[in-house]
Amino acid sequence: MNEVLRQIKSRKSMRVFEERTLSSEVKKEIIQAAIEAPTAGAMMLYTILDITDPVLKEKLATACDNQPFIAKAPLVLVFLADYQRWYDTFSFMDCNPREPGVGDIHLATVDAVVAAQNTVVAAESLGLGSCYIGDISENEETIRTLLCLPPYVIPAAMVVYGYPAESQKARNKPARFDEKYLVFENTYHHLSLKEHEEMHEKRNLKSGHADKNVRGDIEAFCTRKYMSAFSLEMNRSMAEYLKNFK
Repeated sequence: MNEVLRQIKSRKSMRVFEERTLSSEVKKEIIQAAIEAPTAGAMMLYTILDITDPVLKEKLATACDNQPFIAKAPLVLVFLADYQRWYDTFSFMDCNPREPGVGDIHLATVDAVVAAQNTVVAAESLGLGSCYIGDISENEETIRTLLCLPPYVIPAAMVVYGYPAESQKARNKPARFDEKYLVFENTYHHLSLKEHEEMHEKRNLKSGHADKNVRGDIEAFCTRKYMSAFSLEMNRSMAEYLKNFK
């Protein structure tokens, strides 16, 4: 197995970092990795915000479901899906452009997340840990105000980086579902009840939790994640943005 594949397979989210700053060279390499990412039509439909203001970090940590480790991270990057830049270009050049639509924003979101993932891979290769902060999609109005976002820009992802504490390195990576439940040829396969049960049982076995009650575990997970207040807020925020989108 080559080194890139080994790092991809071993990489896990890190939420506790050493009190150690990143050199400007390391930071530049991480950001440059984003810029080299695949992008739709070479348009680079994203903007990256390097969050250096400690007060803003604290506010983002609070807005993102009250997670203090965000504010303590040595490097915090917000990846914005950005169609504003191209819309402004078209306008300045008298192209008489239509206003960006939902499909445009979706395309920009893909661009932004692909760029973010390149930084995660790059960080791993440099000995850094990282963690995606999905909660950046919550509290849309608050986040937009904090980051001064124009109409055709939305937060697609936030990632924090740093040198991981030993306790984080020692954690086991959460087990993944087997490939047979995720990869199909040509068309979608709707899993049966039996397949769903097997899928979770096999993952529990890999995690060392063969004795777990699958149904009870999933019911608890549904309550904690899917039906949670932060999940409902994320959906409300995005629905509100799309409703007002012109």
